[in-house]
Amino acid sequence: MQTVVLPSGQVIKTRRRSRKSSAGWDTTKLFIGAEGTLGIITEVTIRLAPVLPTSVAFVQFPDVRKATEAVIEIMNQGVGIQCVELCDAAFMRGTNLYHASSPTPPLLYPELDSLFFKLQGPTPRSIAETAAIVKTICEKYGASGWREARGDREKEVMWRDRKNALASGLAMVDGARGWSTDVCVPVSNLPELVYETQKDIEQSGLVSTIVGHVGDGNFHSLLLFKTDQELAVARELVHRMVRRAIRLDGTCTGEHGVGMGKREYLYEELGEGTVELMKTIKKTIDPLNLFNPGKEICNFRSLSTLAKN
Repeated sequence: MQTVVLPSGQVIKTRRRSRKSSAGWDTTKLFIGAEGTLGIITEVTIRLAPVLPTSVAFVQFPDVRKATEAVIEIMNQGVGIQCVELCDAAFMRGTNLYHASSPTPPLLYPELDSLFFKLQGPTPRSIAETAAIVKTICEKYGASGWREARGDREKEVMWRDRKNALASGLAMVDGARGWSTDVCVPVSNLPELVYETQKDIEQSGLVSTIVGHVGDGNFHSLLLFKTDQELAVARELVHRMVRRAIRLDGTCTGEHGVGMGKREYLYEELGEGTVELMKTIKKTIDPLNLFNPGKEICNFRSLSTLAKN
């Protein structure tokens, strides 16, 4: 169930609490995907799932291509993986720098392209069996240094280090600001996308990290800059990253959303007919453009023209 306040002041509910429904349009997803441009969501009903026991492990690879190829095979095995995260060598270096101020760093990591796994299962034995399968597949793709958390404390530390992506990245360059962005492609195209993006970043001269939710083809990049010139370089990197993702049948954003920064790519990704339909829905529900004006859909043509020049 979802309660929404429309620009007119009318309050609506998008569905009832049954597990599934084929009644009418899926307006729940319409309002979620609209990024606040169609209505204000004031109430949601969520579905809870049981929390299974987990363990955490990480392993290093010769390069990001090998790491992402290993993930594809692991996902095809259907084993108990809750999360699998790609952290490139730059991210691992940033994590070590972030810990450097601590008198007793909890962990020091090899500064290599790595995968972090959160393994899950109903019993310790099932988790151990999953770990053995994952480790074997990783080693097939040249991985080394497999390490599984020893106890709950180390498990928490290892996963927290993965979640500290922003702080770890910013620790790499004193006084730098960061441009965080994301793209997503079919998992089968992820090795090519990540590899090409990493090479593009290396050639740019900017310091950057790549962190990916590689199990669903999504990755984030944090581009660091200090000057206007470096900001311009970062902008071009993002532009090429998005175009690369769309070329590989992906999307300009898997999680962050369109907002203002990626409006220019919607015509290319979705097509003119779809974008014009979005505009029609916006004008019908919010004719005065009251809700989140300028976000997601606005002046697409001029922005696309600017991006190509």
